[in-house]
Amino acid sequence: MKRHVETRVRAKSLRANLTEPERRLWYRLRANRLGVKFQRQVVLPPYIADFAARAERLVIELDGDTHGETQTYDAARTRSLEARGYRVIRFTNADVMTNLDGVLRTILIALGRDPPSPRPLQGERERRGKAEPGRGGRGS
Repeated sequence: MKRHVETRVRAKSLRANLTEPERRLWYRLRANRLGVKFQRQVVLPPYIADFAARAERLVIELDGDTHGETQTYDAARTRSLEARGYRVIRFTNADVMTNLDGVLRTILIALGRDPPSPRPLQGERERRGKAEPGRGGRGS
């Protein structure tokens, strides 16, 4: 008989009813888009992680408005997952909604992957190749 049946049923329900921040982050994590396989609403008994890269032992948690009231529970949960070899990183829903690129960059750093630097704008590229007036270039 399977253990944690209730937890698994709850995880399935959560997968079917993602919040908007979860949906946005999942779109960027799914299908190995960061070069790592992530799963959503992962059962790590007795908990359900929002996202996990099992091979990398990384759990990503999104904290909504109610998480401010559950800091003690969240801390105990994090300790439990860390004791099982997982690293846990947390973001607020607001982080995902207003700074998704920053969230993804933080995840890549946690995975030990060097995120690509933003490409300079066309004008910036052109300016970098030329000496500025008065700085040792011709015509100074």
